[in-house]
Amino acid sequence: MKLIENIKAINYNKNEYKEVSEKIIKDQTIEIKINNKNITKLHIINDSLEEFAIGYLYSENYISSLEGIESIDISNDTISILLNSTKNDENTKVESKLQVKSEELISRMNELTENAQYWKATGGTHVAGIVYNNQFLVKEDVSRHVAVDKVIGTALLNNFDLNNSYIVFSGRMPEDMVSKIVKLNIPILASNAAPTASGLQVANQGNITLVGFLRGKRFNVYNNQNRILF
Repeated sequence: MKLIENIKAINYNKNEYKEVSEKIIKDQTIEIKINNKNITKLHIINDSLEEFAIGYLYSENYISSLEGIESIDISNDTISILLNSTKNDENTKVESKLQVKSEELISRMNELTENAQYWKATGGTHVAGIVYNNQFLVKEDVSRHVAVDKVIGTALLNNFDLNNSYIVFSGRMPEDMVSKIVKLNIPILASNAAPTASGLQVANQGNITLVGFLRGKRFNVYNNQNRILF
């Protein structure tokens, strides 16, 4: 499916305007059903939907392993999932010995931007990446949550150990995003944007490290600085 559409627009610049051709990303509404129950509807790019479904199940605490999934059926505008087991507990505090060099963080954010093909073409997506043992996976979507779920699902299918991985992505770090990372047992979340007070509170409670304003050759570390090697 073609995910980028060309449209006509009016460009205004310095008191002059002209008709131009612009690229926009194509998204759609997808409904998620789990064990025949309607769970939610969301906007998504029709790309890596199975990986998204797996990441969603993990981040929303439905399963603790791939073995919990009986089937995933993707048809038109619906993702239908059957589970044969569910997860009852959830992580409240992340314990990990992972440490990352400052130069690596900067390099990975640059690599993230370079691999954001839809964002570079349209400016209409968020991009998320996960790093594990020098392996780096990148996914995009119109929602930062969906982008993270897609990259998590892809990582799990590639046997990444989430507890020894870290996330770099585009977008703010409020409570809902940081809570997702805690549930996934990931020790470091790095972004080109800022945390919020609620996000920092959850990060402290969940024992994960927040890195913000990762741009160019600079960044801020807001807590648990021991995981970053300067």
